[in-house]
Amino acid sequence: MRQQIEGSQAVARTVAACRPEVVAAYPISPQTHIVEAISALVKSGELEGCEYINMESEFGAMSACIGASAAGARTYTATASQGLLFMVEAVYNASGLGLPIVMTVANRAIGAPINIWNDHTDTMSQRDSGWLQLYAEDNQEAADLHVQAFRIAEELSLPVMVCMDGFILTHAVEVVDVPEAEQVARFLPPYEPRQVLDPEHPVSIGAMVGPEAYTEVRYLAHHKQMQALDLIPQVQSDFQEIFGRDSGGLIRPYRLEDAETVVIGLGSVMGTIKDVIDERRAQGEMIGALGIVSFRPFPVAAIHEAIRHVKRMVVVEKAFSVGIGGIVSSMVRSAVRGEGITCYEVVAGLGGRPITKASLHQLFEQAGADQLEFLTFLDLDRDLVDRELERERLVRRSGPMAENIVRDLHEKYQPAVVKE
Repeated sequence: MRQQIEGSQAVARTVAACRPEVVAAYPISPQTHIVEAISALVKSGELEGCEYINMESEFGAMSACIGASAAGARTYTATASQGLLFMVEAVYNASGLGLPIVMTVANRAIGAPINIWNDHTDTMSQRDSGWLQLYAEDNQEAADLHVQAFRIAEELSLPVMVCMDGFILTHAVEVVDVPEAEQVARFLPPYEPRQVLDPEHPVSIGAMVGPEAYTEVRYLAHHKQMQALDLIPQVQSDFQEIFGRDSGGLIRPYRLEDAETVVIGLGSVMGTIKDVIDERRAQGEMIGALGIVSFRPFPVAAIHEAIRHVKRMVVVEKAFSVGIGGIVSSMVRSAVRGEGITCYEVVAGLGGRPITKASLHQLFEQAGADQLEFLTFLDLDRDLVDRELERERLVRRSGPMAENIVRDLHEKYQPAVVKE
């Protein structure tokens, strides 16, 4: 049903329509509204047959999900930022055990310094954890991806993260066609687990595996992710047939047919990028965009086919690997290796910094003229950086970097005090 609704509320109602049997969660901004809403639906009786467990920590939440899923229950949780890091040991166990848990990650920066705003540092840190990762561009896609995630997870018996930008999407109010229970029931069959704990047939899970078999086990985990490359488009097609809208999939090409430059990104920034591309197209520039929905598994073949004809690519990413640069960029380059395409890595929006149309116009102008550095930090305040570097050069006990930067920033933009 189409309604004006906050993104978190839309996701909560969509998850409820998927009929989870166990929800175990611990609240952390900006995920809190999702699990609060689900708990309210359970308490009111609107979500029947579901046990909501209010955990004491994120590690406890994922541990409870592992137990519930291993016992054969359709299981869901949600987290963000430091909460995701707190549950990391259990995150790896969930995928290693092949448990089809669905988890919303309301993307948020990781400290220190403390920052509650959006970037992709949290989920990018877990890109090798064995979970599938799907990134939503807007709240409609965020809702739709949850319905698809349960089906993908349960067909493959693998866990899935649905990643939606914290605050930008979770707290935004917009029109969303919230999937209704009747439609979801036609799309998502009753859960039939591949493995289940049964007292009549006792088994061990999470057993010790030595060198003689560990490689084979890890290979099969990789193989199942590769199977998802075929399953995700199939699920997208089935979803469109029932719900009447195209949502999800591996990638989302935009005005790419004759493009010489392609801008690549994940999540909500794609909306702003598309607006800028439309404006530059109106001026005659041959530019397009490619949104990546499935980051894990990474759709190498689909990306290669979509952009192999372009001259250059600008990869806008909201996280980076300290000491080397872009994360998404390195993977995109591998997808088009040998095609002679110039790749510009652009780190943007860290800690919630706005990615403005004006900055993107300037960025794409420089890229189109091949005047862009191969690694660019968008809107970096070079003056602040240089002041801190100079301080460290001159003073041995220069103090904490983050606090120094904040103090310099305050001094830079505060009006000078006029003395009588």
